[in-house]
Amino acid sequence: MASPARRFADNAQGDFYVDATCIDCGTCRRIAPASFSQAHDHSFVEVQPHSETELARARMALVACPVGAIGTESKHALAAARAAFPEPIEGEVEYCGWASERSYGASSYLIRRDDGNVLIDSPRFARPLVERLEALGGVRAMFLTHRDDVADHARFAAHFGCKRIIHEKEASGALSAIERLVDGDAPIRLADDLTIIPTPGHSPGSACLLYRDRFLFTGDHLAWQPSRRRLYAFRDYCWHDWTIQTQSMRRLLDYRFEWVLPGHGHGINLPAREMAAALADCIRWMET
Repeated sequence: MASPARRFADNAQGDFYVDATCIDCGTCRRIAPASFSQAHDHSFVEVQPHSETELARARMALVACPVGAIGTESKHALAAARAAFPEPIEGEVEYCGWASERSYGASSYLIRRDDGNVLIDSPRFARPLVERLEALGGVRAMFLTHRDDVADHARFAAHFGCKRIIHEKEASGALSAIERLVDGDAPIRLADDLTIIPTPGHSPGSACLLYRDRFLFTGDHLAWQPSRRRLYAFRDYCWHDWTIQTQSMRRLLDYRFEWVLPGHGHGINLPAREMAAALADCIRWMET
């Protein structure tokens, strides 16, 4: 739990605060951008929440924080914040919240499908989230974009009996026990509405998942940079090969999608033509 004694000095005076256990994962800034901002190496409360909407978002950020770095001076009822996840994004796609320190606060997502729900990457195995997933029909499959964002995948698999899927180049150590290992660089059709697109570069077997030619779940391959209003790749966090990652990015030009939903960083929704143009601009930047 967050401690007032470790409260960052740059927090705005008032109820909510971030303390020194923050790992700067950006979860709170994603959920409640009206209240939380980024300093050099941590998040902080820039503006105290005042409206009911701002308070609700700040409480959701508190619940989702992977290290419990957000605290309040007064006691808050958090039942509604816990029940808010998974949070609808559009249609059947939802954001899980409940980030895990083991994945450095990476975002995970749920697709609700008649043929079985799919988790993309692993959230924290938190009882309120698990109960909500049960109420939504459970989890049939878990797609893991790469080795970094697997968090509590084994606990979800054991609880729901879901089949986990990852590229074989990511499946070292405990991950080698995952139920389905895909291989190669060719796209793999999981179902009529689900396509795995191998995109090595960030890691040797990093892969994206495309849902209904609208939603692209990108792991750490591709995200949105709000300050420059552009798609970008994490140059400083490319653990494998930047040239290969650039080549993989070109592959995505063959697909139509309107959403980029990353593990780290911000997501974005653009018309398909604008998304393609933004992707081409990102590739040009990567090439230089």
